[in-house]
Amino acid sequence: PLPPARDHKRLEEGDRGPNTGGMGVIAPVNEVTPALLDEIVNRCMQPVVNELARRGTPFRGLLYAGIILTADGPKVLEFNARFGDPEAQTVLPLLEGDFLGALYACATDQLQPDMLRWRKRYAVCVVLCAAGYPSRPRKGDLIRGVEALDEDQVLVFHAGTAVGPNGLCTAGGRVLGVTGLGSTLKQARERAYTTVEQIRFEGKHFRRDIGQE
Repeated sequence: PLPPARDHKRLEEGDRGPNTGGMGVIAPVNEVTPALLDEIVNRCMQPVVNELARRGTPFRGLLYAGIILTADGPKVLEFNARFGDPEAQTVLPLLEGDFLGALYACATDQLQPDMLRWRKRYAVCVVLCAAGYPSRPRKGDLIRGVEALDEDQVLVFHAGTAVGPNGLCTAGGRVLGVTGLGSTLKQARERAYTTVEQIRFEGKHFRRDIGQE
């Protein structure tokens, strides 16, 4: 399995406000121990894979499970046959090796466990939203501050952006995802938020509690 990630769906700090497509993610999740991860795989995911194989439609690809931890153990909220967004922007920077090769091996049923190796690091992704998101996101606001970034420690993923007559501008609800990397969760969080503060556009909105311990 890939490293577990924790998404933050609500618009505002403290998990308040309307649901969104995702306001930020941390990975890995310290509370998800190897034993708990095994339970999630064996209880929630492997039965789905087994049933698809039994029906003659074996699953080959990425099975993404949205899981909630309850007093009765892990429960499934949703399945997707794709990466989550912004989970992918948080988990994939932790991957070592040939990602394209791993995808091809998966597609051709040749994937081996040692093809997916993970750095012993943390990643924190903070999503920057346009004014009015999620109901009526505003478009056309100029974006500044993404030019000079430390790409070894911070990655900026474009989503709702476009190049207008005056330069880069907002073009959707979730505008940018800023992922900081670090040897600790605190360091990754600090790097992400330092960059978030450098990026400027009118109406910029983001949560300030992603990765807060």
